Amino acid sequence: MAKRAHLGVLTSGGDAQGMNAAVRSVVRAALERGAHVFGIFEGFQGMIEGGDLIRPFSWDSVGGVLQQGGTLLGTARSPDFLTREGRKEAVLNLLAQGINRLVVIGGDGSLTGAQVLREEWATLAQELVAEGRMAPNVAEEYGFLAVAGLVGSIDNDMFGTDLSIGTDSALHRITEALDAITSTAASHQRAFVVEVMGHHCGYLALMGALASGADFALIPESPPNLDAWEEKMCSILRTGRDIGRRDSIVVVAEGAQDRHGNPISSAYVEEVLTKYLGEEARVTVLGHVQRGGSPSAYDRVLATLLGAAAAEAVLNAKPSDEAVLIGIQNNKIVHKSLTECVAQTLKVGKSIHDCDFDAAMRYRGKSYSDSFRILRTLIRANPRPPEPSKRRLRVAVVTGGAPAPGMNAATRAVVRLLEDSGHIPLGVRRGFRGLINDDVHEMNWMSVNGWAPTGGSELGSSRKCPEGAELYAAAQVLEKHQVDAIVMIGGWAGYYAVHKLYEERHNFPAFNIPLICIPASINNNLPGSELSIGADTALNSIVEVVDKIKQSAVALNRCFIVEVMGRYCGYLALMSAIATGAERVYLHEEGITLRELERDIDLLKEGFEQGKRLGLMIRNETANSFYTTAFIAALFDEEGGDLFEVRQSILGHLQQGGNPSPYDRILAARLAWEAVRRIEEMTQRQSATSFSEVGAICLGIQEGDVTATPLYRVPRLMDEVHQRPLEQWWMELRPLARMLAQPAPGFFKQAEQE
Repeated sequence: MAKRAHLGVLTSGGDAQGMNAAVRSVVRAALERGAHVFGIFEGFQGMIEGGDLIRPFSWDSVGGVLQQGGTLLGTARSPDFLTREGRKEAVLNLLAQGINRLVVIGGDGSLTGAQVLREEWATLAQELVAEGRMAPNVAEEYGFLAVAGLVGSIDNDMFGTDLSIGTDSALHRITEALDAITSTAASHQRAFVVEVMGHHCGYLALMGALASGADFALIPESPPNLDAWEEKMCSILRTGRDIGRRDSIVVVAEGAQDRHGNPISSAYVEEVLTKYLGEEARVTVLGHVQRGGSPSAYDRVLATLLGAAAAEAVLNAKPSDEAVLIGIQNNKIVHKSLTECVAQTLKVGKSIHDCDFDAAMRYRGKSYSDSFRILRTLIRANPRPPEPSKRRLRVAVVTGGAPAPGMNAATRAVVRLLEDSGHIPLGVRRGFRGLINDDVHEMNWMSVNGWAPTGGSELGSSRKCPEGAELYAAAQVLEKHQVDAIVMIGGWAGYYAVHKLYEERHNFPAFNIPLICIPASINNNLPGSELSIGADTALNSIVEVVDKIKQSAVALNRCFIVEVMGRYCGYLALMSAIATGAERVYLHEEGITLRELERDIDLLKEGFEQGKRLGLMIRNETANSFYTTAFIAALFDEEGGDLFEVRQSILGHLQQGGNPSPYDRILAARLAWEAVRRIEEMTQRQSATSFSEVGAICLGIQEGDVTATPLYRVPRLMDEVHQRPLEQWWMELRPLARMLAQPAPGFFKQAEQE
């Protein structure tokens, strides 16, 4: 019989939201594979001190930690670990428990320390043998150290992963603060300087400014071009005030510097604003609030995926394998050389130190530099004047389908990017109903001021699709306003309406213009995109409510059946189950059977008999037409007897409301940028060729990049009856969700065999 592997997990360096979710995933994934798991407390210092700081972990050791901020394992800086003697003590204490497989969750310094320990492992073990402190057979049996690193850092400054654990949560804190500061700044017509963390990485400052609609941002990778940048910044802010803005928000990264390498502090920016604007400015240093609080839905899911992959990597590792960094790139889990990732990360820091800012931006990647270009456009006080030789396109912007948080952010970005490119944006009120009724008006730069943080749709939306004589009316309106292109921001009903216009081109030449669909739907059920604007916000709304429900349930020994939206698409249900640690998720894709309900009742009864205090089930609103939420709640309540109470919670339209999350605001800006670029490209191609038909496309995010899918392919990519994509990438996560939620390793395997 093969000997069970011993795995240790620790968190080190600065804490980051989502570390607990990662620890939970590592522990449970390793236990499921039959390993012994040990939690190492207080980071590398816990290795050195050993004893009670290295403890065996069970399945229940990580119960109830998913939503907690900080790290249950604790973290500490360890000067002792920087010495060879300190690392030797770490090897001794690890091997006292048979641990030679390690998952480290931390920043670049922590991961570098783990790599050094791995490289010295064999020689340190031999030294311990020579000193008589370790038996030779132990050193021989555990002759190598397998290491997998997870980047747990709000800074997002590590090469090898698009996002690190904690970054999205920190961005939530920053955006919430900036939204609040914007309202008070507008009340007093005041300038605010907001300093955010990030060390020598400007990710939080850049994305926070882009998401909040800030007026200026200073990041270390791309300082202002001019030596007299202070006057330029104040000129932009002053012009903004002159055209009607009541607030001025400048976001400063803590590592910001000028092009000569001189630091730019928030205090200095305050002095500059006071001097040049002639008004009192205020400074807000967000500090460690950015690291605190419950992790966002994205961080919980990301940490869960990475933790399970890390456990698998170290348990499968061979002596010849190098240490790996487990990250996410292009929405896929990747394994990278830890040594190479650390080296590349150091190159970025060196480039900034050497004032080679072009190289620093290259190392950060295309998405980072694209976001910076978008921000530079959106923070202008006024759009650039149109070029006399350039054709000014008249572009209609319409929102269609059910409202989704982020529609306003997308509309704002489209309008401003169009006007900055010299074009004329036209707003269509109340969706395609407004197009039919000629409810169309010109928009400008200030028409959308302050829209980025707001939920709903200021233009108004509807599920109306033109039919019959309405098509003729819509064509007349387009001709009347000389519309050259349409950008539709919306969900399935909006896609269907645009596709109808596309199909009717042979009857109505007015529809033979560029047609661009931008996905915006909380259901995340649109073709050609892995994520839709609004889905992340809805998921966070669900998670926030379920966290409160769990607190209520624990106090009274309750089981909650929570119904979430999504129509026939299980994205919200499955992802919220992963993010909340729900024991069961009911999806339309899988259906519900009486046998499964009986099994779930047995599981609940057994758990509550053994001291369990909380039960949580997530149900998609259309999972089954007969086994409704009310039916399941009544069934569980009857069978639960005196063991537990059952309550149902139908979250309803709160999932469509609220201010959009940072992710949705940033996604909206990226898709808007691509929409404007594509319109210009299509129009130029139409003018240069004899093509009788111009493009009609659906934009989206696929494998981390913005892509376009021809509109004519939409029916082939959809299950039209259930209005969901034929390929649903999130369903690949179903086995992981099932494994993590079970009460003990192998429970579901045993149940299936029975």
